[in-house]
Amino acid sequence: MIGRLAVVGVAASSALAVGAGPASASSHREAPLTAGDPKVDNTDVYAFTSPDKSDTVTLIGTWIPFEEPNGGPNFYAFQDGAHYDLNIDNDGDAVADLTYRWTFTTDDKRGTDTFLYANGPVTSLDDENLLFRQTYTLQKIVDGDEAGATTIAEGTAAPSNVGNATMPNYGKLRTASFESVEGGGRTFAGQSDDPFFLDLRVFDLLYGGNLKKVGTDTLAGYNVNAIALQVPKADLAINQDATKNPVIGIWSSTEKQTLTLEPGKATPSGNYVQVSRLGNPLVNEVVVPAGLKDAFNSIKPETDHTVTPVVEKVLDPELPHLLNAVYGLDVPTTPRNDLVEIYLTGIAKNAPTLDNSTAPIQADLNSQVLNADADATRFVPSEMLRLNLGVPVAKKPNRLGVIGGDLQGFPNGRRLTDDVIDISLQAVAGAAQSGKIVAPLKSGDKVDANGQKFGKIFPYLPLPNTSMASSWKAKQAQAQTQSVTAPVAPSTTGGGPSFPSGLLPGLGALLVSAGAVVLVRGRRLRPGAATQPQPV
Repeated sequence: MIGRLAVVGVAASSALAVGAGPASASSHREAPLTAGDPKVDNTDVYAFTSPDKSDTVTLIGTWIPFEEPNGGPNFYAFQDGAHYDLNIDNDGDAVADLTYRWTFTTDDKRGTDTFLYANGPVTSLDDENLLFRQTYTLQKIVDGDEAGATTIAEGTAAPSNVGNATMPNYGKLRTASFESVEGGGRTFAGQSDDPFFLDLRVFDLLYGGNLKKVGTDTLAGYNVNAIALQVPKADLAINQDATKNPVIGIWSSTEKQTLTLEPGKATPSGNYVQVSRLGNPLVNEVVVPAGLKDAFNSIKPETDHTVTPVVEKVLDPELPHLLNAVYGLDVPTTPRNDLVEIYLTGIAKNAPTLDNSTAPIQADLNSQVLNADADATRFVPSEMLRLNLGVPVAKKPNRLGVIGGDLQGFPNGRRLTDDVIDISLQAVAGAAQSGKIVAPLKSGDKVDANGQKFGKIFPYLPLPNTSMASSWKAKQAQAQTQSVTAPVAPSTTGGGPSFPSGLLPGLGALLVSAGAVVLVRGRRLRPGAATQPQPV
C-alpha cells in the first residue's frame, strides 16, 4: 500500500473537478453541443473483469443515444474519420497511458440506384445485398505518441439491424464481426440494445415530486452503437503487472474535425477537437451545471482539478438540496469528501483529500495510489471510472454493487447489470455516510434490470431491437397495471436495513453527481456560479 500522497500542485479549494454522477441516461444528450451531434455523443462506459475469462478485462463504450430501431433509410453509423477512444490511466497522473482508438470508413454503394440499406436478405457481412457497410482500424497509442501508434486490428462493423426480412439471422452477422486483437484479445463494433436502464422521469421534479413516476425503463427498446474490447489484464497495468498494480482509470472520448459545409456536401478539415467525454455515469448530467457542460466535454481529466465551479459542485452537489426541497429529506452536511473520494481520487485509506483531512472512506479499493509502481507524487485528482482488476468475479452479482456488499460492482468499475441510478440516489441522500438505506428512497426508480438479458460471453451486450421503442413502453405499462400497488408516501425519516459493512460510508459519493435540475415548484434552488472553464 502506498502511503499518503500529497496532491501536487492542487490547492485545497480548487483541486479536483468534474465529479462523477448518477442520473439521466448516463450521458445521453447531456450537453447542448452533443445533443445536436449524436454520432459523437458518448452515452456510457463499462469496465469489468470478464466473467467467463477472469484473466481479461472488458471495456465497453456506447455512442448515439435513443436510436429508434426503425429509423431508416440511413439508420445509424459511426462518424467517418472521427476518433472513438477508450483511454487508460494506470499511474494516477490523469494522463492516458494507453489509448485504444477506432476510426471508421463508410462504403456506401447505394448511389443513385436505390434508397435501401440492403436490397435483399443479408446472410454475411460481405453479402452483395448489403449496400451500406463500415470498416474500421483499431490503433493502440502509448503515452500519447500518436505518430507511433500501432494498428492492432482491422475489421467490419456489424450493420444496423434493419429488420428480420433483411437480416433473418442478425446474431450470425454480429458474431462474424468479432475481430482478434494483436497481442491477444478481441474487439467488436456495431449496434446493440442500449444496456443502460432507468426511469428518466427523475428530471420531472425527481419522479413527479411524489415518487409516483417510477417503474418505466425509459431506454427500453432503443439501441446504441457500441464498441467493446477484451484484452489481458496485464496489457493495461503498469509494467504489465496487474498483481502489483491492479488499479486502472478508464474514460471514453470522441474527437472530430470541423466540417466545412457546401450545398449537399460536408468536408472535414483542420485539427481534431475533443467533443465528448465520459467516465463515471451521469456526471455531466447532474453534477456539472448546464453552462459548463460543453466545456467539460472538451477538457481532459488532467485539467479537472483546475475547474473550480465544477469542483465545488462535487463538494456541495445540488441533488441533495433538491431532495430536501421536494421531499423534505435530511441530507448530509458538506463538504462531501466521500464523493470526492469516489469520483476524483478512487477509494483508499490514504487517498489524497482536498483539505488534507483523512479520507472518509477507510478502505482500500480502487485508487491508483494502491499501485506499487505508481509515483505517488504525481497523483492528480480527476474524474474517471476506476477499476481494481484484482477483485474477483462475484458469484452472485448484486445490482447495488459496493453499496450492496459486492465489491466487484460500481463504483469499482461498472458492470452492465449495476443499477447506478439507485446506488447514486442512496449515496447522495446520505446512505454512504450513515451506513443505512434511506428508507423513503429505498425502492429507487423501480427499474432494477435491463429489459433484455445480457449475454454470458463477449461482448455481453444484447442484440439490437427491431420493434418500435414505443412497443416496449406499452408492455411495461401493461405490466405495471397488472402489478400496481398503492403508492408509498415518502416520509422524512431515515432508517431501514443497514448496508453491509465495509465501504458503505463512501458510496454516497456516487450520487453526488446528481444535482443539475434547478427549478422546483416555480422557484430556483441554489443557483450555481458559472465560470466558464478554459480548456488547457
